[in-house]
Amino acid sequence: MKDSVGAHAFSTPEIAAVYRAIDERRDMRHFSGGEVPDEQLQRLLRAAHHAPSVGLMQPWRFIRVRSRPLRISLHALVERERVLTAQALGEREDEFMKLKVQGILDVAEVLVVAMPPDREKHIFGRRTLPEMDLASTACAIQNLWLAARAEGLGMGWVSIFCPQQLAQLLNMPDGSRPIAILCLGPVAAFYDQPMLQAEKWAHRAALADMVFEDTWGQRAILVAPPA
Repeated sequence: MKDSVGAHAFSTPEIAAVYRAIDERRDMRHFSGGEVPDEQLQRLLRAAHHAPSVGLMQPWRFIRVRSRPLRISLHALVERERVLTAQALGEREDEFMKLKVQGILDVAEVLVVAMPPDREKHIFGRRTLPEMDLASTACAIQNLWLAARAEGLGMGWVSIFCPQQLAQLLNMPDGSRPIAILCLGPVAAFYDQPMLQAEKWAHRAALADMVFEDTWGQRAILVAPPA
């Protein structure tokens, strides 16, 4: 990477570190127990809390699940949905059931990310796009993910659950919405490629197929086709 020339740019090693965290972030499913010190967890949550949000509504809430019986209930909830998801996949049912989709019972920390009630009161930036509360919360999760990778911790986003059942399990108020169970903690190693790609479930699409210019489907010139 060439030295940056922008007056407000980070140094070259700092820029490289940012891109490395992005490139090496993985959706982890295999954890090695251990712990996340409270001070470190505080840093990661602070990174999440510094995410951008539409209208500065900050629609994220984090529930740290420390109770073992509650984790067991979370695990069971995910397993129930895993079976239903497999059945919905038809001919890929058996293939899906071989995938590891969670690490709730093995990981150091479990965080449930949810959005609070009364989000409809936030109009700024959401009048025509009310789903921007979800987009903002996803930004917080990504901040946490990248910070965790930079600190050598693995994180996995589990979305296989019934939101109503999870909300009831955690005594969440009416109008709130759980969107993620995050597994966070030490790992023996990071996957060298996305797990679903390694398992031949799916493959990352080419960037050149995703960037258009002026109109839909018009390939952008600045994006080189895959080699």
